[in-house]
Amino acid sequence: MWFVLALLSAIFAALTSILAKVGIDGVNSNLATAIRTVVVVIMAWGMVFLTNAQSGISEISKKSWLFLILSGLATGASWLCYYKALQVGDASKVVPIDKLSVVITLVLAFVFLHEDFTIKSLIGCILIGIGTLIMVI
Repeated sequence: MWFVLALLSAIFAALTSILAKVGIDGVNSNLATAIRTVVVVIMAWGMVFLTNAQSGISEISKKSWLFLILSGLATGASWLCYYKALQVGDASKVVPIDKLSVVITLVLAFVFLHEDFTIKSLIGCILIGIGTLIMVI
């Protein structure tokens, strides 16, 4: 199931990039990000209420609150940078660079989460890096 959801995530992320590139034409990138964020918030809370998950709010630990808030701030910074980059650059160049987040995530997961960093991970990171370089040159 995780594979199907991850694949759907990739498809929706691709659609996000194309739809955003068209949508930000003539719109301030910060305003565009804010509009997108409102839509995401409404959709996320809609799912919370649809699945009756709102009762879990009181059970969230202080540590989880802290890291969820920090994650939200990182997401906001990422989206602001991404939309500005999309506005001034070609989607075919911005998106591959944005996907270097895969490499950065693998390194951070190894350093901070102590996840395995195998030879397969190293080769994948190198290939993603090379692929990104080839796409943006």
